[in-house]
Amino acid sequence: MSDHQAPGAPAGPQGLDDAAVARRVADAAGRALLAVRAEHAGASDLKARGDRGAQEVIAAELAALRPQDAVLSEEAVDDPARLDAERVWIVDPLDGTREFGEGDRHDWAVHVALWERGDLVAGAVALPALGRTLVTSDVGAPWREAPLEGRRPRLAVSRSRATDVVTGLARALGLDLVPLGSAGYKTSAVVLGEVDAYVHTGGQYEWDSAAPVAVARAAGLFTSRVDGSPLTYNRRDPLLPDLVVCRPELSDAILDHLSQTTTERETA
Repeated sequence: MSDHQAPGAPAGPQGLDDAAVARRVADAAGRALLAVRAEHAGASDLKARGDRGAQEVIAAELAALRPQDAVLSEEAVDDPARLDAERVWIVDPLDGTREFGEGDRHDWAVHVALWERGDLVAGAVALPALGRTLVTSDVGAPWREAPLEGRRPRLAVSRSRATDVVTGLARALGLDLVPLGSAGYKTSAVVLGEVDAYVHTGGQYEWDSAAPVAVARAAGLFTSRVDGSPLTYNRRDPLLPDLVVCRPELSDAILDHLSQTTTERETA
């Protein structure tokens, strides 16, 4: 996966490459969200204010830095022209609105990814409450500093709705469950070595996983659908309901169990 702009791609007014644009846009939205959180703490419409404010910032930044590119956002009307575009920014202005609305939680994120000619080529996941942004161009592989030897692997799961498939996976493989907030934070936790895998089967859209997957791939992690097929983006229907992100050495065991579970359900 390339972390740099494609040959001939517009450099933008500041001459930034695509990964730098992703970082700048995600950070700008993150600052806006922190300001909303501080100014409107406890407001009944805090989450709506956050979604709206972050979307406005992202739209303005991308219009200034990459005016020729298409955009697919959770918080904007889907323009079908993106299906014919060579470059599409896939964004989630606020991933984890529930956690954002709880003033003491940090496990929410901003997602900014670039899809180009069939692949994710750049991305950033901002974790504003932690003051940290993971970017494809310089993420490294911090997960390698948390070896598996001598401990049980850890599996990130939803705080409130871990599916039977995921809890069954944990039992079968001896994984410790770690409840966390947003999809972006769960994937970031794998990248950072705080957990070792994240498996989701409860329904998502492209903007939920595009930037996290771009960053995870850049960090050398395994990513796929739960059936092992590739994650593909900028499709007509943005529904992308399942996801596996894990250390490469866990991928075979995870996919084998998920395949067995699927077969058992189909023959039951």
